[in-house]
Amino acid sequence: MYVPRTSELTIGFIKARKLKAKDITGASDPYVKVWLMRGEKRLEKRKTPVFKATLNPVFNEAFTFIVSWEHIRETSLAVTVMDWDHVGRNEAIGGIVLGPRCGPTEAKHWGEMLTKPRTPVIQWHKLKPL
Repeated sequence: MYVPRTSELTIGFIKARKLKAKDITGASDPYVKVWLMRGEKRLEKRKTPVFKATLNPVFNEAFTFIVSWEHIRETSLAVTVMDWDHVGRNEAIGGIVLGPRCGPTEAKHWGEMLTKPRTPVIQWHKLKPL
């Protein structure tokens, strides 16, 4: 949702389903990482809590970024669902980019958000391999 008057761009994560198992236990410990981007530059990062041993997490999280109307058309949100690992590096499960120059489904969602200010636009997205 984008609110032009206050420059607030809010992205919400309700849930994920049927994530790929990344752990030897047959599950994952997923969390979502989102980067606010302007062009190719990373500006700000937010993360959800980790949900242990699940392939169907319910996040119910929202993050708000301040993005002026002048910059909204060159802004995007890079979303990655990660698997948290106690030992070693966290692993990407998949991700998407929401913005004006991305895949057709994501660009349509972004465009709908801009044409319906102050209105939440809820849509499922299929994660792409990273």
